[in-house]
Amino acid sequence: MRFRSRTSLDSLPREVWVLATIAFFVALGFGIVIPAIPIFASSFEVSALAASSVVSAFALMRFISSPFAGWLTDRLGERLVLASGLVIVAVSSALAGLSQSFVQLLVLRGIGGIGSSMFTVSALALLLRVVDAPRRGRASAVFQAGFLFGGVAGPAAGGIVLAWSVRAPFFFYAATLAAATVVALVFLTRAHLIEREEIVEDTESVGESRAATLGRFLRKPAYRAALGVNFLNGFVTFGIRAALIPLFVIEGLRQGAGLSGAAFLVAAGAQALALLPAGRMADLRGRRPAMLIGTIATIIGMSVLVLADVLSDNTGWATFIMFVGMAVLGVAVAYRSSAPAAAVGDLMGGRRGGIPIAVFQMMSDLGSVFGPLIAGALLDAAGFSWAFAVGAMASAVVLVLVLRSPETLQRTANPSAP
Repeated sequence: MRFRSRTSLDSLPREVWVLATIAFFVALGFGIVIPAIPIFASSFEVSALAASSVVSAFALMRFISSPFAGWLTDRLGERLVLASGLVIVAVSSALAGLSQSFVQLLVLRGIGGIGSSMFTVSALALLLRVVDAPRRGRASAVFQAGFLFGGVAGPAAGGIVLAWSVRAPFFFYAATLAAATVVALVFLTRAHLIEREEIVEDTESVGESRAATLGRFLRKPAYRAALGVNFLNGFVTFGIRAALIPLFVIEGLRQGAGLSGAAFLVAAGAQALALLPAGRMADLRGRRPAMLIGTIATIIGMSVLVLADVLSDNTGWATFIMFVGMAVLGVAVAYRSSAPAAAVGDLMGGRRGGIPIAVFQMMSDLGSVFGPLIAGALLDAAGFSWAFAVGAMASAVVLVLVLRSPETLQRTANPSAP
């Protein structure tokens, strides 16, 4: 019975499920609006580069404002910053749908990026503060599952909404964010949050300062390993994989664009199946083994994609191998998602640490920026094999960081926890 309670999901605090629900609504709306942004921007008769800059403006402002979001989280509390961030993105999205010029659309999406950073940093900070060490891996996995399922459902619904009107997705996005805000305000009650935080603090940070400064964190090998793994999430998953697979299907395999959608669906399915086992492993065996599996699986997955390019003359085999590589990368994402966040939570020990969490989140954004640029340059210069190989090379560097890091899970920190 003790083993069952330690590995079951029903032992997780209700805040985990609330945050996962909020993540689902956010990802659902984002998936609906993202295909519409360049199309709507192009309606103002601007260049393709300018239209793409609307997407970049959101990501850039999200990256730049993350330290500010961390600072706000430390001073105002996670709940207030989370709800405020959701409101900012919702209002800016609705106004973006009413834009009468390209400049208005660009500015409003940039403002939305600020709200997104506020939500992302505060939500993860709250998750790590209300869940104790024996459950932190599973809690992170459930939170990531909310984003995953919303991200899969969003594009499917987005095509229907976009067919109705090019402005409609912005209003649907605002509506899903409004729903997320209501969920946050109703179910994340301040009194209950304080009670949960006190429980975690009592079990993990007795006698320690409440301050979790960035300088102290950066001196810890475990934190640097977590930063590296999260950078890899952006660099490979949101960077190289997202940018190259659609091109590889069309140019390398000479297949229709629909095949790339099937490949991403396979990756999402593999990730969904592996999320809970990854979270359980992080809680039972430790964060470091889970990060090792995620990093090694990334090396294998990217190497398999290199093989798919080498065999691209045989379309049938190359397509099968590509699907295998995408499935392996889906599993890798599951292990890379839950364990590093749990490790950061262990280092926080129930204390507030908005800035260290903001930097942790920024690493994924940084990888998302550089991943497509480096992969695109290598693709132009040397072909798909080298572009895929750089993902394996980056993973090998991160693997060294993980190998040199200590385990952060203290199994005796709360022996009475289920």
